[in-house]
Amino acid sequence: MLRVFFHILAIAWIGAASNLAAEDDKLPNIIFIIADDLGYGELSCQNPDTDILTPKIDSISQNGVRFTNGYVTAPFCAASRAGLISGRYQTRFGFELNPIGARNEEPDAGLPVGERTLPDMLRNKAGYSTAMIGKWHLGGTARYNPIRRGFDEFFGFLHEGHYFVPSPWNNHTTWLRRRSLPGGKNGRWTSKNGRLIFSTHMGGGEPAYDADNPIYRNGQPEIEKANLTDAFTREAISFIQRCGSERPYFLYLAYNAVHSPLQGADSYMKKYEGIDDIQRRIFAAMLGHLDDGVGKVLDTVKKSGEWENTMIVFISDNGGPTRELTSSNLPLRGEKGTVYEGGLRVPFMIQWPGQIDAGSTYEKPVISLDLFPTTMAMAAIGADKRLDGVDLLPFLKGEESGEPHEGLFWRVGTRQAYRQGDWKIVRNPRRGQMGEWELYHLSEDISEMNDLADVEGNILEELIDEWEELNQEMVEPAF
Repeated sequence: MLRVFFHILAIAWIGAASNLAAEDDKLPNIIFIIADDLGYGELSCQNPDTDILTPKIDSISQNGVRFTNGYVTAPFCAASRAGLISGRYQTRFGFELNPIGARNEEPDAGLPVGERTLPDMLRNKAGYSTAMIGKWHLGGTARYNPIRRGFDEFFGFLHEGHYFVPSPWNNHTTWLRRRSLPGGKNGRWTSKNGRLIFSTHMGGGEPAYDADNPIYRNGQPEIEKANLTDAFTREAISFIQRCGSERPYFLYLAYNAVHSPLQGADSYMKKYEGIDDIQRRIFAAMLGHLDDGVGKVLDTVKKSGEWENTMIVFISDNGGPTRELTSSNLPLRGEKGTVYEGGLRVPFMIQWPGQIDAGSTYEKPVISLDLFPTTMAMAAIGADKRLDGVDLLPFLKGEESGEPHEGLFWRVGTRQAYRQGDWKIVRNPRRGQMGEWELYHLSEDISEMNDLADVEGNILEELIDEWEELNQEMVEPAF
């Protein structure tokens, strides 16, 4: 009997030790928070003089690192997200342009099924639980659905945009683009109750965002009555709580704020009533709402006991469309759709307590492509030579002191750019034109106002050659 007792005790001890080892060896959790159309100059950690404070988002930079030269791979939504989730320049596989409206549902318009995604790798190589919440915009048909691209769970929509609340938009103030105002006039029209504003300043109408674009839970449409910023926050919190400390998770939380349509909830409109311009006030309401949502997600991670075992990334998918949203990219030139800095350089920050120095800034150029290999390294998955990014952790920990990249490449049709060190060449023509290459020295001219193409011809030609060499590796747009 004594021998049986010690045998049972030994089994129990081995089981306990195994559980302890499993807890000690638990891989870090990873959360990507993607804002939509948020300009470089909007967050208060980027611009202390802003009229919209964002303390919750700012806290990510205070607890980690803020990249002052952080880029995305395209100046608009879909192509940028394709680069982020694949870790490769999207021009390598033809995802160069931006499918919108009914184009989302055409069979070729999506992230090619042969491209490996980050959640694919994390789930299949390291056993992560994975969730995609929010805006997808990487294909609107069944074969591109997130639950076929590496995600265990999906709650959100597939196209480029969505109304934040269903019609008739109760308890919100809504600003919409119109070709013509009631009576055939131009300018701005406001309803008697002040809750609906039409504007012709963009020269076009508001896209039909919700056409054949339901909110999905996994593969099935679902009616959602809450403001989508609240709904996406709610679903993110649920996923974090369900994973707890038992299993590592990857959460891809892609808010559609602050993308149009402009819709501000009453409580946030009240908060920002001191902003006179109604368009700017609605934008402030949306950004303040987003900031509070991010804060609730951060609080949930803290309460889970996984704070120091969780890397959190905050990034915008591209620069802000200033005329459409009032979103500021200052001091940068340009906006969404351009390959000037205002279209490509974005708010970009990472926290990982105990691993990345709190309150630090990193000045050398980095790009959203770097998040894939950085995350792979965290998950102890071997390096992939196909990737265009680099693991940033050695640079952030001071183990590497050089430049993470020899150069950064952009191509969006006839709009093209290349950055090497402080030098950047840009070709940003009007539609239907090719345009001439321009040259800027960004450390001295962050606003790209002083074109040095005629002065520094040797540097210009060298960078054009570098761009051309990389361009030979890319393919023609697939759609």
